[in-house]
Amino acid sequence: MQFDFDNYSISPIQEKDAWRLCDFVVSNSERLKAYFPQTLQQNLTPTLAELFVSKKAKEFLNRTEYLFTIKENTNRTIAGLVYVKELHKIKHQGELAYCVGYQYEGKGIVTRAIQKIIPWCFTEVALNTLQIIVHDSNLASKRIAEKNKFVWKKTLPKEHTTGSGEHLDMELYELHNPKQ
Repeated sequence: MQFDFDNYSISPIQEKDAWRLCDFVVSNSERLKAYFPQTLQQNLTPTLAELFVSKKAKEFLNRTEYLFTIKENTNRTIAGLVYVKELHKIKHQGELAYCVGYQYEGKGIVTRAIQKIIPWCFTEVALNTLQIIVHDSNLASKRIAEKNKFVWKKTLPKEHTTGSGEHLDMELYELHNPKQ
């Protein structure tokens, strides 16, 4: 399965992505340390990245969590990541989390990637509600949620712990399956 747009593609994480993922997290470590500290820590070396990718590929097959890469089609460089996580099968609810590399920010890549992933989440994963949880200061991420018709619901006190151990209030956005 692959979703294409412009000069980018979105596809499930694969074993062959380990080195590229390591390159992505190391070159974007400052950006990832606050909101993706575990992804950062688990991919700092090629060996760690191989273990991480193997685990995430198995989770994808087992339908417990889905990690997608956003790649530039020309050179296959990882431009960003999209997680479909925190799956609650009884509630038919899941969370989208995403990040993009410094050199790709401001180009609408993540907005387009989320547009492609949403229908897949509703049909293939059978979710009725998608959530995006974002820090209030992350204006770009809030715009991504709003451009994809997510609606702000509430502030979640101390919802996220950064890599440095700081507890942050986060903003909850939701999108409901229009066919439900």
